Amino acid sequence: MRYRFVIVGVLAFFLSTLLPVAGPSGVATQAHAAQVISRVIVEGNQRVEVDTVLSYMQVSAGQSFDALKIDESVKALFQTGLFSDVQIVRRGNDLVVRVVENPMINRVNFEGNSQIKDSDLAKEVELKERTMFTRSKVQSDVNRIIALYRRSGYYSVKVAPQIIRQPENRVDLVFAITEGVETTVTSINFIGNTAFGESDLKGVIGTAEHSWWKFFQRNDTYDADRVEYDKELLRRYYLKNGFADVRVPAADARLTPDGQNFIITYTIEEGPRYKVADVAVNTGNVSLDPSGLKSGVKTGVGDPYDASLVDKTVENLTLEASRQGFVFAKVDPQIDRNPGQSTLNITYNISEGPRTYIERIDIVGNIRTEDQVIRRELKLFEGDAFNRVLIDRARRRLTALDFFDKIDFREDPGSAPDKIVLVVAVQEKTTGSISFSVGYSTTEAVIGSVSLEERNFLGKGDDLRLNTSLSFVRQQVDFSFTDPYFLGLPISAGVDAFAIATDNTRTSGYKSKQVGGALRTGFELDEYSSVNFRYGLAWRRIDGVDASRAAPAVIASGGSSVKSSISAAYIWDNLDSPVKPTNGFRGELDGEIAGLGGSVRLASVEGHGWYFVPVYEDSVVLKFEGNAGHLQPLGGNNISVQDLFYKGGDTFRGFALSGVGPHQIGNDGNRYSIGGTNYAIGTIEMSFPLGLPEEWGIGGAVFSDFGTVFGSPYKSVAKGTGKCGATAPKDCTVFDTMAFRASVGAGIVWQSPFGPLRFDFSYPLMKAKYDDTEWFRFSVGTRF
Repeated sequence: MRYRFVIVGVLAFFLSTLLPVAGPSGVATQAHAAQVISRVIVEGNQRVEVDTVLSYMQVSAGQSFDALKIDESVKALFQTGLFSDVQIVRRGNDLVVRVVENPMINRVNFEGNSQIKDSDLAKEVELKERTMFTRSKVQSDVNRIIALYRRSGYYSVKVAPQIIRQPENRVDLVFAITEGVETTVTSINFIGNTAFGESDLKGVIGTAEHSWWKFFQRNDTYDADRVEYDKELLRRYYLKNGFADVRVPAADARLTPDGQNFIITYTIEEGPRYKVADVAVNTGNVSLDPSGLKSGVKTGVGDPYDASLVDKTVENLTLEASRQGFVFAKVDPQIDRNPGQSTLNITYNISEGPRTYIERIDIVGNIRTEDQVIRRELKLFEGDAFNRVLIDRARRRLTALDFFDKIDFREDPGSAPDKIVLVVAVQEKTTGSISFSVGYSTTEAVIGSVSLEERNFLGKGDDLRLNTSLSFVRQQVDFSFTDPYFLGLPISAGVDAFAIATDNTRTSGYKSKQVGGALRTGFELDEYSSVNFRYGLAWRRIDGVDASRAAPAVIASGGSSVKSSISAAYIWDNLDSPVKPTNGFRGELDGEIAGLGGSVRLASVEGHGWYFVPVYEDSVVLKFEGNAGHLQPLGGNNISVQDLFYKGGDTFRGFALSGVGPHQIGNDGNRYSIGGTNYAIGTIEMSFPLGLPEEWGIGGAVFSDFGTVFGSPYKSVAKGTGKCGATAPKDCTVFDTMAFRASVGAGIVWQSPFGPLRFDFSYPLMKAKYDDTEWFRFSVGTRF
């Protein structure tokens, strides 16, 4: 036994002595060979190419096995979304990548939805046909659908994704939707309000309580974003009414126990109500005309503090300083409260701000409208000095397009302190419209028309219109197309075509037809004025004249004629809005000469003017309107009854279409309208709210139209002479007087879901005995 231990000890000694010598060259080489990757093998892939998998690997053949890089490779492959499982294992000197591919989506369907269309849901989800299925994306899309429904008022909605497996590792994805009942706001409460009642504050916010009769209302559902904006609306309302320290710290939305309704409570901290004790404008070392600055100050001593008027004053003073050459003016309002007096002093400090230049102009929010349509109206370019006057004019031009609901100019920092990025943020609105109108008169009975218009055709700013009207006496089709920047130049170009058939048998004793067209062009002279030119060519015919009944003026005008005319118009316009103006003036002067070929020889001139004055903020507006015209025959020719002025209906409320102006006794003894060569008509109208809830969209108007139409080129004809037949019951007398006419009326305007509806009732106070009257008109329009 002893020898056995001795032998083992001797062997152990020799091994410990030889290993340090022989080991390094043999064993180390074998270990090194075992750490190098010979091949990278991909297993389990079906559609994904091997090269695609290898492109995401952080290690490759010929490199050492690195646990950290292998782990990064697993993460990279998972992040592609192509695989539901990834394993990387070592097989000898090979690195094996085992993948399980995510199935490909064959089809995405929605079931159970009735309140939201499939097309709208498809736009909301990220998963589409022929994309890889992942459970994380499915859950994300479920959340998206739920959020969409909740924005629409369905808070109890449930969405269950269903997977139907198909051959070749494909799946059909079905979102099974249980919409539930619409979750409406049944109660809105306010805490801390003492200055204003709940009814006042409910009229301020955008969220409304649900009522059964508000079946078109869509703001009676809970929307978290809208409620958050309501807090800002409440704050602005209080700031506008003297509460400079107001806070709206919370808006709590609580779901009722049945899960079908919301109760919203707004918490308000009003603070004291301030009045303005003193207002001053401090120009410092800046040399400015104080009279121009004074007119821009909207905050008055003794008035309740109004933050919106402070902002308006800052804007006015900045613009006025720019107009006086102080382009880089900076206006800082300084508000000092007088402790214990509930009053404050406002000082507008004007100083020279930093000189800034426009580095870049970014346009955002325009989905349909092309950038160039907006840029060409800015008249601002990269490198220009930042000038608020030019910004204000650009805003006005963009507003005049009537393409946008909202236009904001934002100044973001540029690449240097003296550079800014001018961001023009717009919110588009519908520019296509279809309008229907219906009216009733004592002469035409029911009148209807349909008008189709697209003011931003294909997003290029072009104007396309098609108008049709139909009544018992008139059928008309008009087509027009206008390119406001023809060939990219600041010159408008347009084309018109029309066809009109009129049965004036009852009012004038004839029928007429007109078919023609026109070419138009125009350009701006400056910021407020422009000129337009037009060439028109029309074939006209008067027929259906019964000589035994018609007036001699109509009989003399019978037959065909060709009118070739050229016209020019000068326009001056500084209205604050082309759609719903509240301030400013627009004037037009039109002149036309016919006789450049054709058979008609005449000249005409017409003038139109509109002046708007805000009486109370922008809710009560007074409008003054004036229209006048004169026709003059050329070359001794008489003027056809087709070319004379006929007024009434919309152009002179209280009187029927063609109801005002010269008339002549026909061969049947009845009076017929024959038109006049002169007219002058004025309008005074005041529009105002009716005190109803603002969300109803109902307003009122009172008006008065007054003026005259006169100057028939035709004379009375005695019975049995000329065109007045011997069988006529009496002389064919012309009734033509400059007598002053006037009417008064009232109207109701409802901004309905179908568009604006207007009901006008009018009564003629002064009229000629032969005038035809009209007491009621109704019109309706809608957007698409």
